[in-house]
Amino acid sequence: MNEQNHEEMTPSSTQFITVRRGRLMVAGKDITMPLILSIVVIALALIANPLTGGVFFTSNNLTNILRQMTTVPGLLALGMLFVILTGGIDLSVGSVVGFSAIVAASATVHWELPVWLAFLLGISTGAFWGLINGFIVARFKLAPFVVTLAMMTFIRGLTYVISEQSINTGSFGFPEFSALGSAMLFGIPVPTLIMVAFFITGAVFLNLTPLGRSTIAIGGNRETVRLAGISVTKGIITAYVISGICSGVGGVLLASRLGNIQPSLGGSFELDAIAACVIGGASLAGGKGTVQGTVMGVLILAIMNNLLSLRNVDAYWQWVLKGVIIIAVVMIHSASSKRHA
Repeated sequence: MNEQNHEEMTPSSTQFITVRRGRLMVAGKDITMPLILSIVVIALALIANPLTGGVFFTSNNLTNILRQMTTVPGLLALGMLFVILTGGIDLSVGSVVGFSAIVAASATVHWELPVWLAFLLGISTGAFWGLINGFIVARFKLAPFVVTLAMMTFIRGLTYVISEQSINTGSFGFPEFSALGSAMLFGIPVPTLIMVAFFITGAVFLNLTPLGRSTIAIGGNRETVRLAGISVTKGIITAYVISGICSGVGGVLLASRLGNIQPSLGGSFELDAIAACVIGGASLAGGKGTVQGTVMGVLILAIMNNLLSLRNVDAYWQWVLKGVIIIAVVMIHSASSKRHA
């Protein structure tokens, strides 16, 4: 009898993988959404190849996809995820990208600073704007949508004040400025490797550190977090600073890759970042979302953008399709949450 009870208590292969209320569980973790997103990524890639006449899986095109992922929506989506987890939103990320890019280029071309210092300055400005956003939202308890919308306009205007014209680093004889954006390592773009490092660091921070776990908890139930003695203000500010840093790095990398930096750079980038998070399963209400899901959302958008571009689909129709996809995904997530509540 004791041996029978012991056998029943011992985890078996059938207990390791189970289906509960329509969700696939592995070792007690729900992998339904990651599995679905992985299938979607694979399906899109397989569909894209014949639709592009076999161009999709060429090395040049795959490298192009990796480069496009780095800033739009890669790094921005990661930063946006942290903000969304707290129940907020950051509409200023696109403007921060443009500002950081212009600052880095201006510091190199006009202020004659070393390239590494110009890059660091560009990233620091991103962190600064994130700090301002987080402080206003957390300290004065204002709606994140309103605050970041105002900051989006303010930062964009300030970018034009700094430089009303484009800055071409190549024309000014600064090839080292473009070195980082075009560098390759083991056949992979260096900016992509930087993005991967950020995603890994973000996953470790969210899952293994007290501050990271509190970031998720803030979006789930802010009052409970406060009563537990955790600083809600610190958590919110941290999330926006991370978003600012990601935007700053994205702006610097994009400026390095393009060489010709326009003050309008980064317009509407926030939409792709939000879309990647939502497609990856993040809830705009806060408290729900994963780095892994965001990666999948980034991949789906990157493949879709690449496919539409190779098929010469008009840019305006691409935005229409993105809007439809976002609405559909939100409805699916909402229906799934209600069904399993």
